[in-house]
Amino acid sequence: MKANTAWTAPLHPLGRAGERLLDRALCLLGAVGLSQAPEFFQQYLQRLGGHLDEARIALARYEAVARESGLTLTRLIETTRAQPAGPVARLGDAIAEAQARVLDLESAEAALRAASLWERPFVFLRHVDAEIAARAWTVFKPAVPVTTEGLVYAGAGMVLALISYQLLVVLPGRALLRRWRRPEDEVDRAAGGRARIDP
Repeated sequence: MKANTAWTAPLHPLGRAGERLLDRALCLLGAVGLSQAPEFFQQYLQRLGGHLDEARIALARYEAVARESGLTLTRLIETTRAQPAGPVARLGDAIAEAQARVLDLESAEAALRAASLWERPFVFLRHVDAEIAARAWTVFKPAVPVTTEGLVYAGAGMVLALISYQLLVVLPGRALLRRWRRPEDEVDRAAGGRARIDP
């Protein structure tokens, strides 16, 4: 067992160099990856604003019909829903959905714009529209982070990458290595004990 350890000893510096190279590469990947979050938020907000404008235009048409009929929008929804004809009743549901859509998008946009740097990821997850986010991602264009927010996210990405590397790779690897070495140590101790006993 000692011979085996002596044979692998020259490889230890290579292992340590590889470990340093890997954690630096992960730091770089974490920094570059997370630094793109502010740019994605910005592009998502632009798309969200576009959807909000379209939803407001659609709702404005219904509001104009309600005014021309001498009704409030709520009353127009109730009146159309009460009609026996199926298509007219479904129109009331469509108006209510358009109104709810505008309210949802307004709430999401206001929350994201008001969120601080640290709150924004959590606010985004709480208010995210999956369809808008998916479309924003398909056309997402990475950008070089030159803002304070981008640099902060880059630093956070480095820290998260290092923590993940330590928790998921280094610590389990060291635990496995200790378990692998334990039988060798026991054999070495047993051999040493026999050598002291034998004349």
